[in-house]
Amino acid sequence: VQLQAYGGGLVQAGGCLRLSCAPSGRTFSSDTMGWFRQAPGNEREFVAAITGTGRTTDYTDSVKGRFTISRNNAKNIVYLQMNSLKPEDTALYYCARYYTDGDYNNPRSVDYWGEGTLVTVSS
Repeated sequence: VQLQAYGGGLVQAGGCLRLSCAPSGRTFSSDTMGWFRQAPGNEREFVAAITGTGRTTDYTDSVKGRFTISRNNAKNIVYLQMNSLKPEDTALYYCARYYTDGDYNNPRSVDYWGEGTLVTVSS
């Protein structure tokens, strides 16, 4: 399974971006998917997760109300809509597939990682 993440770029503070994650090699409609990010010098941190049905989502506190995770299982794509971006959102963003449910904050719950897509927010 390969996870291809795209949609990153350079945006001014207050702007928005939408990231997409498209797995190849299999469908993932029953899998919990998520996004993590890693800023230079920092550990990889959880951003958002969504269950296979899309009924349950979870977010880290710093992005609640600004970011929205969603999915289109027919197209096999997961999205992360990022609004009201702040310079502290600058990071490499990674798409992830969880092999276990519930412990979304823990990178060890992830078995497949996509290549990062860079988001840079200028002040």
